Amino acid sequence: MFQTAFTLSLTQFARTLSLPERLQRSPARNLALEGLRQRNLALDALFYDIKVITPEEAFYISDSLAAEGAIMIVPPSGGAAIRLCETVDEFVLRGGDKVRALAVAGIGGSALGAAAFARNVADAVQGPVAVVVSGYGIADAITEAFGGHFFFGHLRGLRPFLETLDDLAGRPKVGAYGKASASRTSLATRTVQALLADERLSFDLLVGHSKGNLVLSAALHDLSKQAAARIAAHAATVKIVTIGARIAMPPAFTDVVDVMGAWDWFGEINSRPFIDADRRVPHAWHHTNTDLNGHLPVTATLKEILAASPSLAKRQVEERGTETSPELPATAAEPAASLSSIGPKPRPATIEEVKQAFAAGAGAAANTSQIESGSPEELRPPQPH
Repeated sequence: MFQTAFTLSLTQFARTLSLPERLQRSPARNLALEGLRQRNLALDALFYDIKVITPEEAFYISDSLAAEGAIMIVPPSGGAAIRLCETVDEFVLRGGDKVRALAVAGIGGSALGAAAFARNVADAVQGPVAVVVSGYGIADAITEAFGGHFFFGHLRGLRPFLETLDDLAGRPKVGAYGKASASRTSLATRTVQALLADERLSFDLLVGHSKGNLVLSAALHDLSKQAAARIAAHAATVKIVTIGARIAMPPAFTDVVDVMGAWDWFGEINSRPFIDADRRVPHAWHHTNTDLNGHLPVTATLKEILAASPSLAKRQVEERGTETSPELPATAAEPAASLSSIGPKPRPATIEEVKQAFAAGAGAAANTSQIESGSPEELRPPQPH
């Protein structure tokens, strides 16, 4: 818990240092929303596993905590540092064309919570993950005043006016800002839609948590109306995992896994009642912070789900070229090992075969005596089919 508190305090301190610069750009908007943003940052510290973010990374993203539509490339723990991108083109130039997983967090909508959630996903897939910041602007503040998550669907009609108001107030022009559909959906939704529509990018896995599932669903539904061919291509290869809220996806997507905590009453309230949960995590609530009891372990849960999808794991291995690399993803190695063990059972040995084995025992003993117990030669996994 100390590491979580330290990361939160460091981010708040760095955020305070950047306040004078942000006030120069849009003073009224930032002064009005800064208190709410700090509150949402604290919410993300409770609901997300922010201790997996290094102090350097927390300081780096602190200035963009509420930059709705910003895109981050988050590698697994112990790897490269987080890369923050303001536009889709910058995302592609900084290596986004090699990223195969896209995540969207919810709750507070801060960049810190989004980065922590994406790192949990990255640790599961053992590869970089793209994540879109939900942000917190005037539209979110007004929506929250009318009931927030509990009336999200009923308040979508107000979104055009609220988005226009946020633009006039001078919010940062990042993500898919300026797209033709600016008056219809949130900037985070438009950015996710732009990423999925871009022919330069290809995703195998989409993961959302809480409100992030609503963003994913809205982006996919809007894209299905505008680019049916692109949606068909995604539906053939993409796996969707929703955590903490069951939201309807376009009918073309059949590989959808809805994950809920057994104690997650908050997620149940915001879920569609006609959708059943595919996986219920015992003794888990809505938060994913492993420092707190009752958390939903994102990394472990995703590993189990991906292990049951050998086709996805195989495709990730082939695309990353990691068959001979020491950084072979655990989620890809597990299905391969399990598949290699599936086959006909060995037949019983005959007496003649046993005699031949004893006759050759001396030579075999000489060879095996050079292999220590527990060595890599002894524990080498079977080759995948």
